Amino acid sequence: MQIEIHLYASLSEYLIDVSGQKRRNIEIRDGTRVGELLDELNVPDESVKLIFINGVRAGRDAILENGDRLGVFPPIGGG
Repeated sequence: MQIEIHLYASLSEYLIDVSGQKRRNIEIRDGTRVGELLDELNVPDESVKLIFINGVRAGRDAILENGDRLGVFPPIGGG
């Protein structure tokens, strides 16, 4: 199954493939949880602040379904 993924700001580097292109659609297996996918992409836990699936806030334990849109945001810094 396939999902659309958006990693925002500093997280976007984890979507760059070996050819240097940014991936938007990712093939995943049935029953994949958000946390499992982020681990496979080597996204550090402490770099993730907000997770949305189809525009609704979700957690790392949420199970992804075919056609889902996943958005992940890092903590925002400033001063």
